[in-house]
Amino acid sequence: MQIRMQLQARRIQLIFLIICLCSFFINARPFLIVISQDDLKDAASPDDSSDSANYDSAEWDEFGEPESQNAAQELDPGTWRPIFEPDSPASDPDAPEDLYYTALGKMMTAVSSGDLRLMEDAVGDIDQVAVESGDPHAQSVLGLLYGMGIMKETNKAKAFMYHYFAAEGNKQSKMALAYSYFRQEMYEKAVKLYAELAEVAINSLLVSKDSPVIEPVRIHNGAEENKQALRKSRGEEDEDFQILEYQAQKGNAGAMYRIGLFYYFGLRGLRRDHAKALIWFSKAVDKGEPKSMELLGEIYARGAGVERDYTKALQWLTRASKHPSFSAYNGIGYLYVKGYGVEKNFTKAKEYFEKAANNDESGGHYNLGVMYLKGIGVKRDVKKACTHFIVAANAGQPKAFYQLAKMFHTGVGLKRNIPMASALYKLVAERGPWSSLSRWALESYLKSDIGKAFFLYARMAELGYEVAQSNAAWILDKYGEQSMCLGESGFCTDAELHQRAHSLWWQASEQGNEHAALLIGDAYYYGRGTDVDYDRAAEAYMHAKSQLNAQAMFNLGYMHEHGLGLPFDLHLAKRYYDQALELDPAARLPVKLALASLWLRKNHADSFLVHVIDSLPEVYPKIDVWVEDVLLEEGNATILTLFACLLTVLYLRERQRRHAVVRAAAAAEAVPLHPNDHVAAQN
Repeated sequence: MQIRMQLQARRIQLIFLIICLCSFFINARPFLIVISQDDLKDAASPDDSSDSANYDSAEWDEFGEPESQNAAQELDPGTWRPIFEPDSPASDPDAPEDLYYTALGKMMTAVSSGDLRLMEDAVGDIDQVAVESGDPHAQSVLGLLYGMGIMKETNKAKAFMYHYFAAEGNKQSKMALAYSYFRQEMYEKAVKLYAELAEVAINSLLVSKDSPVIEPVRIHNGAEENKQALRKSRGEEDEDFQILEYQAQKGNAGAMYRIGLFYYFGLRGLRRDHAKALIWFSKAVDKGEPKSMELLGEIYARGAGVERDYTKALQWLTRASKHPSFSAYNGIGYLYVKGYGVEKNFTKAKEYFEKAANNDESGGHYNLGVMYLKGIGVKRDVKKACTHFIVAANAGQPKAFYQLAKMFHTGVGLKRNIPMASALYKLVAERGPWSSLSRWALESYLKSDIGKAFFLYARMAELGYEVAQSNAAWILDKYGEQSMCLGESGFCTDAELHQRAHSLWWQASEQGNEHAALLIGDAYYYGRGTDVDYDRAAEAYMHAKSQLNAQAMFNLGYMHEHGLGLPFDLHLAKRYYDQALELDPAARLPVKLALASLWLRKNHADSFLVHVIDSLPEVYPKIDVWVEDVLLEEGNATILTLFACLLTVLYLRERQRRHAVVRAAAAAEAVPLHPNDHVAAQN
């Protein structure tokens, strides 16, 4: 994904940043923020506290308070977690919410098995719960069904209406509503919703004992399955993990630490398990592994799988800092600023934060930013706060994104910029508890439950997740009927499959997915699932070209060379061909052939070769049809295969016969003369 927003860059740039969301969007373009002098508020002096009234975020709540048992349900009402993690607390079976979960469970079973009757029953139950009790969670599902045209007629207006009414009680509908406004550039409405959702996401990082780390996976790499990424997401079944576990059991401290890390953060397809993480970190510490000491300090500070103990947390963090572990400095500073396990001391806190920040630790930069923004233990300086937040955001710190979003939203320190605030809030909101849908979708895909994986990715797609949009579209293109794609009255027709994939690819391309933009261009150029439209194909290729896609540049050169959807212009065609080669050296052969064609067209426009070249696009489809209808027809293919086998046998037998003749001749020449013949020859 690539989102580029340049903010009023009329003066010399003060700060610029490429925010790499590697942990959030795999194979995505960077998010470019350019902050110019104009973006800083001219009227605000460094120590001006007049903006404080507009800025009401908490000072620090990193470790928060002990989470409630139903934290996930409170932060994400109507969560689908009980379906995929059925150990959730039970409630009244007669409550509308439980009827909703029963219907949702039926729906998941139906999309897995392709049971249309069961799906009809599930949709009927959802209708009943939504209408009779006005349940917002059921209304939210109806929004998905109408938006995607699943067992309902595709009706975007009805989908919007259901999400609108469900948004007050269902955060996923609020995400869908915010994304709808965002796509239409209705930023004033989008920013309000995304701000609320981002706050919930931040609270999920503060309240939940689970780590905020998320590891979404793009299941495809271009047109092919992303086998390497999928292999690394198989959890305990992954061969590399089993080797690592074997090394840890043999006493390798580094392997112990890595396994503990995987369990603590829920990486590589593993479910988070703080108890196992604690065991492995403790074993690694016994072997003298320093990074495990820091994480033990965090575990005791958060109370993750153990009783909170700030004294033990300080002890482990102090031991880690002596090795040194720079992020441990940040943890110690936090304990001082909160007064947890030590006497509150802002001066010492600042010293530890600076030690961490001076060694490129993002948490240190974030906490220094908060100190300068609020004037806690230091003279208030919004410009310094902004600088620290940007560095922290550069390292993927979600709370730094949130702080920058609030600054753009409220006009604190930075000039009010609603589009930028909306984009930053969106990034944070997408880390909320509803992002668990991605993990369940991936688990389903790895179990070859393609129908359920597609349904879950489709749900995330309407919430605005670009990775989910491209994954869902790729599943439709790759698996077709196996995707269990459901239309208005049954399984999707070929036209519905193409149309749905086209819509998903288009949404992904809007968010910077260059492969998606390229596929959209191909669909319009070749008429795949839509009418041939060279103008719209050129528009899509232009979009992909803006993301530095070599294939798109080559296609634009070809369209200029032939005047398809773009003006006939050989100079522009050559420029695009050259740019394609500069971006991708592997394109040398097709580019050289295209340049040779261009030279012929320029210097010998009416020659026979040019006419042959121009006729190739018409010949290729005919050859393709002939191969498919004649050569690949079942009966003909069998006959041709047998004929090829016969020719092969005859050839091998003939070669064997010739070799036998040659060997016999060579043997005859090598037979020695009889002794008597030799004597006679001498006489």
